[in-house]
Parts: sequence; structure tokens; C-alpha cells
Amino acid sequence: MTKQDRMKFDKQAVEIVRQMSLEEKIHLMSGSITPQKMMQDFSTPGYHYNMVPYPAGGNERLGVANLRFCDGPRGVVSGNCTCFPVTMGRGATFDTDLEERVGKAIGREIRANGGNYFGGVCINLPYHPDWGRSQEVYGEESFHLGEMGKALVRGVQSQNVLACIKHYAFNSMEISRFKVSVTCDDRTEQEVFLPHFKDCIDAGAASVMSAYNLYNQVHCGHSEYLLKKVLRDDWGFDGIVISDFIWGVKDTVAAANGGQNIEMPCTMLFGQRLLKAVQDGFVSEETIDESAVCIVRTLLAFEQAQDPQDYPQSVICSEEHTKLALECAHKSITLMKNEGVLPFDASVKRVAVIGKLGDKENIGDHGSSRVFPPYVVTLPQALRKRNLEVLLCDGEDPDEAKRIAAQADAVLIAAGYNHNDEGEYVAPQEDTTGIETAGMDSVGGDRECLGLHADEVDLIKAVGRINPKTAVILIGGNTIITSSFDQNVPAMMMAYYPGMEGGTAIADIVFGDVCPSGKLPFVVPYSAEDLPYVNWNTAHQYYEYYHGYARLDKAGKEPEFPYGFGLSYTKFALSGAEVSVSDTDVTVSCKVKNIGSFSGDEVVQLYIGFENSGIDRPNKLLRAFTRVSLDPGMEKKTTICCPVEKLKYYDPVHAQWKLEDILYTAYIGTSSDMKDLLSCEFRLNIN
Repeated sequence: MTKQDRMKFDKQAVEIVRQMSLEEKIHLMSGSITPQKMMQDFSTPGYHYNMVPYPAGGNERLGVANLRFCDGPRGVVSGNCTCFPVTMGRGATFDTDLEERVGKAIGREIRANGGNYFGGVCINLPYHPDWGRSQEVYGEESFHLGEMGKALVRGVQSQNVLACIKHYAFNSMEISRFKVSVTCDDRTEQEVFLPHFKDCIDAGAASVMSAYNLYNQVHCGHSEYLLKKVLRDDWGFDGIVISDFIWGVKDTVAAANGGQNIEMPCTMLFGQRLLKAVQDGFVSEETIDESAVCIVRTLLAFEQAQDPQDYPQSVICSEEHTKLALECAHKSITLMKNEGVLPFDASVKRVAVIGKLGDKENIGDHGSSRVFPPYVVTLPQALRKRNLEVLLCDGEDPDEAKRIAAQADAVLIAAGYNHNDEGEYVAPQEDTTGIETAGMDSVGGDRECLGLHADEVDLIKAVGRINPKTAVILIGGNTIITSSFDQNVPAMMMAYYPGMEGGTAIADIVFGDVCPSGKLPFVVPYSAEDLPYVNWNTAHQYYEYYHGYARLDKAGKEPEFPYGFGLSYTKFALSGAEVSVSDTDVTVSCKVKNIGSFSGDEVVQLYIGFENSGIDRPNKLLRAFTRVSLDPGMEKKTTICCPVEKLKYYDPVHAQWKLEDILYTAYIGTSSDMKDLLSCEFRLNIN
């Protein structure tokens, strides 16, 4: 569903809005549940946030459907739906085709739940990996965020469900999200924090959710600069802007005049207050008409489109969708270290699972992204399905853990985080809504540090070398610094929060049924001091131009694990890099050969180097990627393209995007580390 598809309904929408009273138009702009009803629902046993779609607007008299909101992003929050790995895990797949299939599955389950709107395309850029909701996004790299977000948008909207990208913009702090004002320079804004939003708008995203935080001292939900100037004037957005929930609108007049279309999910500052603001002359009826037309036009386009299939209840958590969740987990899990330990062979009959997370249904945050699947496969359950004996130990007593490790044929140590350590955080509000936690039991918030808990580090140091067949399974939503313990264990992998089939996926990989192929969608430094400084409890935060792997590259700091890194059970050799340039694209190719003994996937990554730039630019940036599947001995020529547009920089003096006429470098390989890259130079066709 593209902008062109939706604009075909513009005249019809204008005519429908012309027939509406002012009260009816304002009704379109308001969530349809009251705070009292929301609190009543939350006090009902067995109820959870967004258990049913949240309605807004609609007009039965004129045949305008209401908006029916379902949250995400690791699956549909409404009902009991398929729980996929968290978005960060799916980001580690670097597989846009897979993500589009996830979007289609999510769209189907929303339709089967009676919804028509998905509020879960989360593409905020984590300026620092301590951000508590990092797990809801694809990684640290703007280009990667845009490519994966576009794929999810395409998949969701193929089922005639509106896809909402969020939280627009500069939302990457949790504890301070209601009060912090983010500032940055113009290049940082345009080149780092906004491009992935534009990419998803260009891909046809039908809706945008504004953020709680302020940008340059203005609430994002009121920001005429963000919601009108950038979103509509610069990018040509035609769809619906909704507020973040409950506290996303702070002022009736400022929000309506600033470009906010719908207050969600309750009517508190719109509704009668907005009606009075129009009657008193603070908001023009023309402004109301603009919002009403956007809402009606978008809903007409989706509601009148032909569905590709029916949506019975049996679609929800169907076998097809749970297999897809397993495939995502398989392709996301990232092997970070392996001293020849993995995969375990057939001699392993007794497995020790050690650590406080070892037997937990740990699928991620308990905030608004929480999915309630009908089951979750834990690691011990998956191992027992293989007819293996499982020895469980929570690791509280290191001596007991060492004894159990010595008795086992192999050891898996589960370490990392859960919803108490990182996730959505709702602070008590100084307002009169009475909705302090929105019915969520998330403790969450931003992380206190990037390492493991001290007791887990001590456990790994005590147990990691007792048994030669030992692997650490890391659980978490973003970077975990491993330098304090990784020398004490022969194998290590990052599982993120792997979803409802996570235990199955981990077991399949450690026993070699599946060759690991995930790649880190973030850099892992030796020290957190190599990353930007953030005060997580503040009213003011400045975002610098450099973060993540680009920051370490620029400073000449070697990471422990580079961006895009991930080991395999097989080996791939790349050779013969070539580059060609057209007016629109830079095309780079190389040969990829599987020289190992396992069938497997490699993620081929293209970085463009700006070493010869006349201005301050990153050493190199990711600008394309693709997955290649090869059996042992197979070789394939792989070609990937970077749009020339993605090589531009923003000139703040002239407020223009510009290309430099310099010698660029194309780097193609398997991670951002120069040791993993082939290179060739090129120039652009600049008139």
C-alpha cells in the first residue's frame, strides 16, 4: 500500500469530511476508551494491556471505519499471538525477506484479532546501548534500521493493516523519556537520527507515532518542525500521526496546531477540549479538516483494498507462524566465540544448564511490547525433547555449579538480562489521569551497566573451564561487554530474547542441526568509555554525531567484537571484489565460497569509505547487505547495490544534501572489521 494508492481516495475523503459536523471531525481525532475504562480493564483478572485492539475515531453514519490499534513489535500484543524474537534479534538476521514474512504474519494475526493497525515498527536509533528499550529496535546503524523497518512495513501492509513507525523522534532514553529534551547539530539530526524514518515513509508507511520526549525544548507530539516541516513538507507524508499513549499530548492547542492527528488511546486533551479550542479561535477548523482528511483517506484506502486471504482465528499462532518464529531465532543467534567446542557431538547425553536464567521463559520486556503466546519453549524443555538428561543449577552456589558441570557431558551457562534489568519504564506522573503504569508490570528502564551482573561473571569464571564442552548463552537486548569473562569459557553466543521457540533454536544450534548465521547489529567495545556519555536521569541530553562502530572507527579504538560480526560452523572465502558506478547506484560484487564442511549462510556487507572527504565524515558506513546460502564447496558471485543518494552528506549552511567529488572506497566482506573486508576504489558520475 503506497502513498499513490492512498491518494486515490483523496477526493472521496474530502467529500466525506465536508459532510461532517465539527464534533464528528474531532471525534475522528480521539481515542475511544476512557481512562476509567482502561483502569477497570487492568483490574480484571487475566486481562493485559491491549488484550483487544484499542479503537479510535470512525463514523458509522458516513461509512468511515475506526482505527483499531494493536501494539508490537515482537508480535501482536492483543490476544495470545505468536511471539517472535525481539526486534534486535531479528536485526541480527540481516534478512529483509525474512522480516517481510514476519510482517505478513503479524498483519494476519492483527486481522484475525479484529485490528487494522500495527503500532510496532520500532526504528529509534540507540545512541547508547544502555537504553532500556533497545531490544525493540534492529540495531545501532541507521541504514540497517531503515532497510529492516521497510521490510516490516511492506509485510504488515500487504495484509491491509496500517503500519506505524515509532517513536518519532530522538527517543532513545527510557527513565527520562517524559522530561528529557534532546539536542544535536543539524548534520547529526539529518544524517544519523532521521534517515531511517524517511526510508520507511518512502516505503509507504501509513502512520507515525510521535515520541514522549522533547526535541529542542518542544514536545515531539507538538513539534510543528518534526510533524509538519520535516514529515509532511520535506518527506511528503500523507498518512496519520498518532500520539504516544496517554502522556504523548501535553497541550491541546499546541498538539493540534503542531500536526498531531489522533490522541491515543484515551480522549483527555482532545475531544471536548479540542472542540472548545476551535470554538474559542485557538485552533482553526481548517487545521481540524486537514487531520480529518488524512485520517479518512488512509482508512478508506486500507478498508476498501482487496484482502489477499481470509483471517480466521486459526491464523493466530498457527504452525506456519510458529515455524517462522523458530526460523527467526535460528538466523538471529550469533556465535561470538568457539574454540572447537560447538557443535556438541552425539556423545553428549547429559547436559548441565547453569544460571538463574537457565529455566526461565525469558522472551523480553514486560512493557507495551509484551506478547502473550500460548507457550514458550525453554532451553531445558528443548533438550529433554531430544531425550537428553538435563541437570539444572541456578548457579547461586558456585561449588555446586562446578560439581554439576564436572558430572555433565556438556555445559550451557545462561547469563544476561530480563524485564527487571532493561525495558519500558513508566514513572509516576504528576497529572490527574490516574494511570501510572498503564497496567504493565515492567520494572525495566535503562541499564545500569553494559556488563553482566557481578554474580554471573563470578559464576562463569568459576565454572567456564571445568568442563571442556562449555558454552555461554547470552540473553539481552543490546551490547553486552564480555571482556571481563570471555577468556574463561571456550564458546559463547548471543541469543538476544529469542521468542517463544527460543529454547528449540538454541538446542538446534548447539547440537549442529542448524549452522549459526546471526551477525551482531551493534559493536561490542572493550570498555563502555569508548561509547558516548549519557546521563540517564536528566532533563537535557546532547547527542553527538558519532556513536557505535563509527565512533570507535573514528577514534581508532579496536572493539572486542566488530559490528556485523558472527562466526559459523563452516568457513567462507571472499574474493574478486569489483565495483561499477551508474548515475543512480554503486554496484559491488565478489565471489563467496563455502570452504568448510557445513551448509550455511553468510551475510555479505557493503561499507562505503569516506577517508578522502573534505569534511568530517565517518571512516566508513554500512550501505548494503545480503544473505548468501551455500552448501560445502559451492561458490556464488554476490552482487549488492548502494543508491548514490546514500552517499550524500547534509550541508547545514545551505540546508541541502550534497555529493562529494572524491575517491570513495567500497568495502565488501563479513563484518565492519578491516580484516574481514575486501576493497576497491571508485568515483561517482558527478556533472
